[in-house]
Amino acid sequence: MAPYESDDSTTAGEVDDLRAGRRKAARYVVPVAVVGIAAATIGLVPAIADSGDPDLPEITAQQLIEKIAKSDVEQLSGTFKISTDLGLPDLGGLESSFASGAMASGSGDGSSADPSAKLTELASGTHTLRLAVDGENKQKLSLLENASEYSLIHNGKDIWGYDSKSNEVYHGTAEEAQKEKGRTEEVPATPKEFTEEALKAVDDTTSVTVDGTAQVAGRDAYRLLIKPKQSGTTVGAISVAVDAKTGMPLKFTLTPSSGGAAVIDAGFTQVSFAKPDASTFDFTPPKGATVTEEGALEGAAEKHGSAKSEDEFRKEFEKEFGGPKSEGEPGKAAEGGPEVIGEGWNSVAVFDTGGEGMPSGAEVGGEMGGFLDSLGDKVTGKFGSGTVFKTRLINALMTDDGKVYVGAVDKDTLVKAADSGK
Repeated sequence: MAPYESDDSTTAGEVDDLRAGRRKAARYVVPVAVVGIAAATIGLVPAIADSGDPDLPEITAQQLIEKIAKSDVEQLSGTFKISTDLGLPDLGGLESSFASGAMASGSGDGSSADPSAKLTELASGTHTLRLAVDGENKQKLSLLENASEYSLIHNGKDIWGYDSKSNEVYHGTAEEAQKEKGRTEEVPATPKEFTEEALKAVDDTTSVTVDGTAQVAGRDAYRLLIKPKQSGTTVGAISVAVDAKTGMPLKFTLTPSSGGAAVIDAGFTQVSFAKPDASTFDFTPPKGATVTEEGALEGAAEKHGSAKSEDEFRKEFEKEFGGPKSEGEPGKAAEGGPEVIGEGWNSVAVFDTGGEGMPSGAEVGGEMGGFLDSLGDKVTGKFGSGTVFKTRLINALMTDDGKVYVGAVDKDTLVKAADSGK
């Protein structure tokens, strides 16, 4: 049976109670404050089990989001798969050249076990991972490859990265990682992390409903459906399977408005909420392994003059484009951040590079020139002219006078944003 609308609403007191609920320090628990804001803006839709799916009690969208917020899962182990299809263009072998050049410029001082580089592999293709968690001080995430494995381990004050293929080890501390907001938090990987990001986008431009039930990894779950009400966004819908007993997201799927395969599909294929064995989080560098200590990569880069520290890059970026965006009125620059045009799912961030736009293929010439032309579409408007670079989710318009407009919106919406900025 299809979901039906409800006239119920969330009171300010309910939101305050929700925000005052128990908060978890571990990053795998969705912040209550975020969910409280989401619950205050959505419609409430009870769920009726579909034929053949688990027969679960009715629940509203607000109640389901509250269930996610109150989830107290601190111990689990399991296997999940993540598939990412942004529809990036085929680089025709050029990516190998770029990679070789990057390795050469690093003078061989990079480490294949460095998590800040390794986990970016999750941005494309299909990957199988194993996850184990025992509280906020013990986590292990393993990326399984054809004949090798990469593991990222947090055990107390230590953080270890190990690449079995190269037999390289990265060693850092949890204290330093916390200062940098955690290397492991740079790339969302688990269904819970993706769900947390999705809930941050929920506002009055969003429809949130409970769309029946499902079974994921052998467990009964409710399906939370998040859909933009606006046209012009590249986001079609987000579906989250939420464990009926624990409230933990088990599967996250984002489909584009253009149709076709999911852009992101991450879900558990096996999960257990039993306490993992303590030995799971033990790690000793294997014999003969090359161990790189935290800070050594930065020191080597400074020695060779080939790279800048992560902190230096961040400071330069914020100086050029503005710092992390805080809340602000649509159409105005948020404090410390870029200007934002539009609202909700049609929000477009504006950066001014202060320079010229990207050169055309004709200007560059040769194979690289043809490659540059294949990446984007030439567009014109009141703003002048520029190039739109497209994926199935995030698109960007770079104008010939050096401004960049970025958002999860289509080409026409980017052009309208650029025109309104004039």
